[in-house]
Amino acid sequence: MDTITPSPEPESVRLSLPVEGMSCAGCVSRVERVLAGLPGASDVSVNLATKRASLALTRDHAPAEVAAALQKAGYPVATAETTLPIEGMHCASCVGKVEKALAAVPGVTEASVNLATGQALVRHGEGVVAPADLATAVKAAGYTALLPSDAATVDPAERREAEARDLRRDFGIAALLTAPIVVLDMGGHLAGHGLPAFAHGQGAALVQAVLATLVLAWPGRRFFTAGLPGLFRGHPDMNALVALGAGAAYLYSLVSTLAPQIMPEGAAHLYFEASAVIVTLILLGRTLEARARGRTGQAIARLMDLTPRMARVIRDGAEREVPLSALAVGDVVRVRPGERIAADGTVVEGESRVDESMVTGEPAPVRKSPGAAVVGGTLNGGGSLDLRVGAVGAATVLAQIAAMVERAQGGKLPIQALVDRVTGRFVPAVIGLAVATFLGWLLLAAAPALGPALVHAVAVLIIACPCAMGLATPTAIMVGTGRAAEKGVLFRDGAALQGLERVRVVALDKTGTLTEGRPVLAGSETVAGLSPDEALRLAAGLEGRSEHPLAGAIIAAARGRGLDLPEAQAFEAVEGFGVSGRVESRAVAVGALRYLDRLGIARDPALAAKAEAWSGAGLSPVHLVLDGRHAAALAVTDPVKDGARDAVAALRARGLTVAMVTGDDPGAAAKVAAGLGIAEVAAGILPGGKAEAVKRFREAHGPVAFVGDGVNDAPALAEADVGLAIGTGTDIAVESADVVLMSGAPEALSAAFALSRAVMANIRQNLFWAFAYNAALIPLAAGLLVPFGGPSLSPILAAGAMALSSLFVLGNALRLRRAGEAA
Repeated sequence: MDTITPSPEPESVRLSLPVEGMSCAGCVSRVERVLAGLPGASDVSVNLATKRASLALTRDHAPAEVAAALQKAGYPVATAETTLPIEGMHCASCVGKVEKALAAVPGVTEASVNLATGQALVRHGEGVVAPADLATAVKAAGYTALLPSDAATVDPAERREAEARDLRRDFGIAALLTAPIVVLDMGGHLAGHGLPAFAHGQGAALVQAVLATLVLAWPGRRFFTAGLPGLFRGHPDMNALVALGAGAAYLYSLVSTLAPQIMPEGAAHLYFEASAVIVTLILLGRTLEARARGRTGQAIARLMDLTPRMARVIRDGAEREVPLSALAVGDVVRVRPGERIAADGTVVEGESRVDESMVTGEPAPVRKSPGAAVVGGTLNGGGSLDLRVGAVGAATVLAQIAAMVERAQGGKLPIQALVDRVTGRFVPAVIGLAVATFLGWLLLAAAPALGPALVHAVAVLIIACPCAMGLATPTAIMVGTGRAAEKGVLFRDGAALQGLERVRVVALDKTGTLTEGRPVLAGSETVAGLSPDEALRLAAGLEGRSEHPLAGAIIAAARGRGLDLPEAQAFEAVEGFGVSGRVESRAVAVGALRYLDRLGIARDPALAAKAEAWSGAGLSPVHLVLDGRHAAALAVTDPVKDGARDAVAALRARGLTVAMVTGDDPGAAAKVAAGLGIAEVAAGILPGGKAEAVKRFREAHGPVAFVGDGVNDAPALAEADVGLAIGTGTDIAVESADVVLMSGAPEALSAAFALSRAVMANIRQNLFWAFAYNAALIPLAAGLLVPFGGPSLSPILAAGAMALSSLFVLGNALRLRRAGEAA
């Protein structure tokens, strides 16, 4: 009787996930049902008090599936991010291996690895994954990860320099040991031409064997220690290709030297030169590559280096120098003429002009006086300033810029997905091609075929290393985002670069984006019995509680006339319409004409006619209601920014449709738009309607970029395919945007589009040449053209060509450091 052996139960891991959105027992019950219904899930427990869900999940199901199910049910898993510097990666297949290893860690929902920055960004359930678990997974894949605690004590620049230093040392050693091998190999080819017998006999072969052994075991060991473990685990990378190629040539030559009798007749050839030169050339390529990679991040490094190391702080009435790290919020710092400002803060005494081009990209110095904000690292002009420190450390503008750019540089573009799919299968396919090449030459070539078969198989292994593919996208992003930061354009993530290139319509908010955002009163009209000053005084008293730019114009005009502003009571703001309240016991309302309709107030014909005339002239009318009567109309104007018309023209020259979106009066908006050359206008739009306007533009033209700076722009910035916030605007607008324009200058918008297109063009060039290089040279390396009288590629030339392909990609990316100069 046969015994049936039960199949083993799949191994499970225990997950504990923080779940958001649970507020009652019903929520708990629903989350439990969702989790219990997942394939591979068991032993589900949900705790409302701790807001955590616990379950056992079989290893053949990813934690990401759990997170996705909870997200769909309306109870997302709280997420956290961990950044790990990774050492030992050299090609796109390395990236794929590390990403796969990190994604397999229970609790990880997403892992993204950047070859150019050498960092992994891992998203996981908050408190679910320990950094040590991530480092262990990376180590198991054959690489080294620095824990966040260790990485904090290691300067990335120093780490890169140490790596470059090791490469230079190993290359120097390899070159010194390889040079005699090349000379002796040439002696073997020149046998009988008057050379000593030693130069082409058994002695020369033994010397070559010793030197080649030293090359592979000393500077070349990195390829074997990093590549062979991955090969044995079934996940080969570029190091494995080099190890296989150089190792095969070396072992073949060693057998030919020490036991030639076991080789087929006429097949005992020496390829020590090829094995040593392959290692030397690839080390040279990596050395040059490390140097070029260091230059890709120079823009941000230069930015951060602008901050002075010492600050002149005033404490207890005395001036003393202290390290920047000793500054605290509230300290008063003195900045002398020509010095760099030590920290972010507010001027409390003195006047000067400050060069802020390093942050905003605008070359003209900005006047600073008491009350003005200054940014650490900017250059003070001819005056002396005392400033009160408002931010230190990671809270400073420069630190935030660096963090934002680093995040963008570490991200992946959608186009990278194609590269990942190809390179994930590339190295195994190359090994298969090398085996096929070896067998093809062995079976089809004339005897003795073993030597040529090995040479062509090694050439295939070496030429097909996918270094250039892995560097094509991240290096362009690094250089491009660094260049953008120099011009005052900050991309929150790399995907915004690609998204901006696809945009077909640019919708711009009017106030603060196309205009200065500092309106001034241009005129007033009142009904009989009400003086213009009294109307302005009451309106300004009510607007004193409002944050609207038009309110600022009314208040400034009243103060300019020396009017006393009364306090408002029972203040109420109706977004998109106006404000109301009581001022000196009178019912007062100020707002757009539609606010009068909302309040049920009859329009005064004369005031309405005057307002219409103002609108036709490009002024924005504001209406005053007193005790239920339409009592006055005020005209406000907001000057158009210098360069706005040129910026609109530049966008149109790129084939983009330009539109203006504003809550302003349609007549005034149309006048401003006509002056700027904007054909499409959405005016009189309520704040919530700006997002709807973005949708309409998308339906009519395609992907939309929205540019704004105010609180009421946040929904539209989020709705747009790409949101661009003016960095001088409100925090909420900046937080909602994909791209931040640090200066308010319209030219920065054109620069953002120019840089986006330049980076994407550069990436496509890199990818084309990386793929075309392999497509063209693999057949040559395999010797497919030899039977037809065509050329072939030796392993040495293959190693040189492989190194040059990576340097080409890096060199092409570095051209972006000059991108946008004409923008």
